[in-house]
Amino acid sequence: MAQVKGQSTESKIERRLRGGGRGSIVFQQDYADCGTPSAIKSTFHRLYTDGVLMRLAHGIYYYPKEDKAFGLGVVYPSIEDIAQAIAKRDRVKIVPTGAYALHKLGLSTQIPMNAVFLTTGVPRRIKIGNGHGILFKHSSAGKNFAFKSELMMLIVAAMRTIGEKNMTDNERAKISEFLCNVNDAEFNHDIKLAPAWVRKILITRQ
Repeated sequence: MAQVKGQSTESKIERRLRGGGRGSIVFQQDYADCGTPSAIKSTFHRLYTDGVLMRLAHGIYYYPKEDKAFGLGVVYPSIEDIAQAIAKRDRVKIVPTGAYALHKLGLSTQIPMNAVFLTTGVPRRIKIGNGHGILFKHSSAGKNFAFKSELMMLIVAAMRTIGEKNMTDNERAKISEFLCNVNDAEFNHDIKLAPAWVRKILITRQ
């Protein structure tokens, strides 16, 4: 985005924040065209200390949105919102896996302390408040990121986490219900990306 002449770094950043709207997850890199690195860093520090921005994690900020309808205060972004924002910044793909995939599907009521994502980028751990965090695990297996249906992607990830011999009848029944929301074209494409034992179960339960 082109710089606006005659404006300070602070005014440029504040103007763009308002334009992006509340509820935005932002990084200093997003405003590289607004001034020098030191001026941008200084502006972010001031906006944070003044309460305009919240710090979600090191280098990750949030332009807070509040629930005005019910007066519930700040509406915090989800772990996945943060993970997707990081992926967008780094221009990489991510896929939820492990216990987080189970939780997203409702196959587990336990909220994992660390949400685990496979990524085409570098492996890293991001610490979020209250002991929670995001773990990115690098994967070079292209098929992990080739799903057309996000629901199918979650189903396969969840089944791999549970394991073939550990799946309960209740879990199989729920997965069968989920498949009703996957259209045939996406199912036929994505089923080829699943392990053989997962394909066997999903094909018989479609």
